[in-house]
Amino acid sequence: MHIPDGYLSPVTCAVLYAAAAPFWAIALNRVKKLLNTRLVPLLSVFAAFSFVIMMFNIPLPGGTTGHAAGIAIAAIVLGVWGSVLAISVALLIQALFFGDGGITAFAANSFNMAIVGSLVAGAVYRIVAGRAELASTRRVVAAGLAGYAAINAAAFCASIEFGIQPMLFQDASGAPLYAPYPLSIAVPAMMIGHLTIAGLAEMIVTAGVVAYIQRTDVSLLKLTAPDAPAANSVETPGWRSTKALWIGLAALMILTPLGLLAAGTAWGEWSAEDFADPAAREQIAAASLNQAAPTAPPEGLARLADIWTSPIPDYAPAFMNSPEFGYILSAMFGTGIIIAFFLLCSWIARIISGGRKISPTEDAN
Repeated sequence: MHIPDGYLSPVTCAVLYAAAAPFWAIALNRVKKLLNTRLVPLLSVFAAFSFVIMMFNIPLPGGTTGHAAGIAIAAIVLGVWGSVLAISVALLIQALFFGDGGITAFAANSFNMAIVGSLVAGAVYRIVAGRAELASTRRVVAAGLAGYAAINAAAFCASIEFGIQPMLFQDASGAPLYAPYPLSIAVPAMMIGHLTIAGLAEMIVTAGVVAYIQRTDVSLLKLTAPDAPAANSVETPGWRSTKALWIGLAALMILTPLGLLAAGTAWGEWSAEDFADPAAREQIAAASLNQAAPTAPPEGLARLADIWTSPIPDYAPAFMNSPEFGYILSAMFGTGIIIAFFLLCSWIARIISGGRKISPTEDAN
């Protein structure tokens, strides 16, 4: 679901940057108050969780791969606007340092996952959970449904963006300039895998994390459910009080090499070179309702595909001979960059506000 450079036209990318900008502005305005509290650890850990969980590729129908995204759990704990910022930061780090998602398509990926995904997750969770107690099973169910809805909404948006490209952008001969498959192929090819395997993975992950939080520190669910009854007093989380979350994240980082077991490429994330490779073209066709792939990469795709060269492409550091250790190191590096980003933002927010303390529940949603 990480759209690479070259699959969307510059016009499409510009429109999606314009569409995402107001949401980023609102998120920054709301979350800047959280950055001046001890909630920085929560923003960091859930952005890092999203980053790491996306490294666990799972096989999907048609020979492609997918992954959970951690969208809903961020929306449940941080609120919609905190989630928009956290997921956007995770996607930016992936694009800049690891080539997972394009620079030109960063706004598209953020719009799909961070914005639409967070809004859908927040709405579904609130509707289903209602005023249930924070430790209730109903909130676990609500979280699972929110995760399932969020990732499928994001995938649907991506499939539309892919599918309109051949209709809107063609060369003089009528050949697609960017993503080559129309809506009739892009939508089912994307959605079959997400409505089944990837959606269920996101559902299980989200419900599992909420159940874990209920056992370790149920007060973390209070931010987005201020009216829900809770047996325990609520404290503003800090680095020490989020220790259980960081321990869980560390375990996930150690397990990230499991993401290398899934063979294949996510739908719509093929390299320009794959279109000239007969074996790769067979795989592309098999994943695209048996519609043959172009024998050469579309002109616009080939032109934009290498617009940015990431320093650690595919989470594989050049100096590491072991893909497994390289994957773990990439997870650690990405997490470190995310923590540094939020610490820097917190420092800037404190300077701007003159060190004034702000309630952590203020404008969280």
